[in-house]
Amino acid sequence: MGRVPAMKPTPEIRISEIFGPTIQGEGVLIGEPTVFVRTGGCDYRCTWCDSLHAVESRFRREWKPMSVEAIWHEVTALSGKRPLTVSLSGGNPAIQPLGPLIERGKAENYRFALETQGSVARDWFALLDTLVLSPKPPSSDMETDWNILAACMDAAGQKPRTVLKFVIFDDADYAFARTASARHPYLPVYLQPGNHTPPPPEADDAAIDIDGIMQRMEWLVDRVIEDQWFDAHVLPQLHVLIWGNRRGV
Repeated sequence: MGRVPAMKPTPEIRISEIFGPTIQGEGVLIGEPTVFVRTGGCDYRCTWCDSLHAVESRFRREWKPMSVEAIWHEVTALSGKRPLTVSLSGGNPAIQPLGPLIERGKAENYRFALETQGSVARDWFALLDTLVLSPKPPSSDMETDWNILAACMDAAGQKPRTVLKFVIFDDADYAFARTASARHPYLPVYLQPGNHTPPPPEADDAAIDIDGIMQRMEWLVDRVIEDQWFDAHVLPQLHVLIWGNRRGV
């Protein structure tokens, strides 16, 4: 008799936090009840990052290597085993081996959304229900590789709903979003005013510049209407308006 090949072990996933259910606070799924699985690690260092606890290597000891089954146990406990949307975020969740987790959850009728800057393409993007590509504008001090961003779209194919989302602080960011959208005119576009006051990673909460955010929101609405960019959706970060920069909501 031939030997049965050994099962290849599923790689562990670095997890920063798992929380919810709460509402999705931004973008195409805003307001939708969601459980969040936030991975640890990122290949970017945006100047205004609001999730440094999931990005900077100095916090890597807080990231817990977890198996798919361990993660799924927490997700189902939080959701009461009632299928809902699971949001995969980070950091950059695309650098983690999330394919087996998505397959595990899809088998139980959960939906999966992932947001990434589009710097790493994965074949398991095609398993998602929603893929949010959020190229980082000039205010982030990061640069976009347009070829890799296109590769992310190719990897997703026709299966997930794929959208573009941009954080906007100023005219340069707005021009960047217009240029990116023109490259991919078939993708829905979501714009949100940036939050200039990210929390200290050690703090559970921090004050936000609500006046500044709402001024940018008003300016952004005016620009979109003036330019007749009627395909764009302009939305705030709802979770920031409700809870500020508190973690885990």
